[in-house]
Amino acid sequence: MRLTTKQLTLCGVLTTLALALSVMENQIPLGLAIPIPGIKLGLANIVTVFALYALGPGQALLILLARCVLGAVFAGNMNAMLFSLLGGFSAMAVMIGLSRLRRLSVYGVSVGGAAAHNCGQVAAAVLTLGNGAPLYYLPVLLVVSLFTGALTGLVASCLFRALSHTDLMKG
Repeated sequence: MRLTTKQLTLCGVLTTLALALSVMENQIPLGLAIPIPGIKLGLANIVTVFALYALGPGQALLILLARCVLGAVFAGNMNAMLFSLLGGFSAMAVMIGLSRLRRLSVYGVSVGGAAAHNCGQVAAAVLTLGNGAPLYYLPVLLVVSLFTGALTGLVASCLFRALSHTDLMKG
C-alpha cells in the first residue's frame, strides 16, 4: 500500500488520537460506576470506526496495529498486547465485513465490532490461561458490547456529520 504524505500524516494524527483516548480511558475509574470487571468504553475504537469509513480498511488496520503495539509499549505491559491485538483484529475483520452491507448503519457496524472485540479478548484469555473458564464471562461482555458499540457508533456518526463538508469525507 502506497500512502501519500497527506494520508500518512492523517494516519499519524489518528494513531496519536487513538493512543491518547486509550490512555485517558485507562485513567477513568469506570469500575466505580459499573461494577463489572474488565469493562471499558472503547473510546479508542471511535478512531478505528472513523478510519475505516474515512480512509478505508488498509489504513484503518495500520492505525489499529500501531495503536495496539505502541499502547502496550507505553503501558509497559507486553502481555496486554496479545489481548489488544486479538480483540482489535477480530473487531476490524467483522467491521470490514459489516461495513460492506449497505443496509447496515455505522451503529450496527460498531456494535458488531464491539462484540467481536470482546470475543477476541476472551479468546486471548483462553489461550493465556489454557482453559475455557473465560468463556463463561462472554455473555456478560456481549451484552455490554451492545451499549459500548452503540456509543462508539454514535460518536463516529457525529464526527461524520461534523466533517461532511470537508474533503476527508468525500468518496
